[in-house]
Amino acid sequence: MERTITPGALQDLLDNDAPLTLLDVRRTGDRSKEPAAIPGANWRDPDAIETWSAGLDPGQEIVLYCVRGGSVSHAVVDTLQANGIKARFVEGGLDAWKAAGGTTEALP
Repeated sequence: MERTITPGALQDLLDNDAPLTLLDVRRTGDRSKEPAAIPGANWRDPDAIETWSAGLDPGQEIVLYCVRGGSVSHAVVDTLQANGIKARFVEGGLDAWKAAGGTTEALP
């Protein structure tokens, strides 16, 4: 499976109601600085991945993002893929999503 997905390709999947789980894996401090998320995303603490990843469905595609698609996204995808989870991250993270015209919603 590819490691990344472009913001445009993610938008296409969301527009077509593709079955996927969308995860926001920004660190707590980064979420505080930018209190918005891609609609439908659930936040998971990247530092607690060993705890929450056990509850993921290995048959479900996971798309995740951090701020810029850097070290956090790479580390989370590496861990999930090593555990047999079909996961990839948004190229450029939330910043690229917004730059591409993607909508956001306020954090709950």
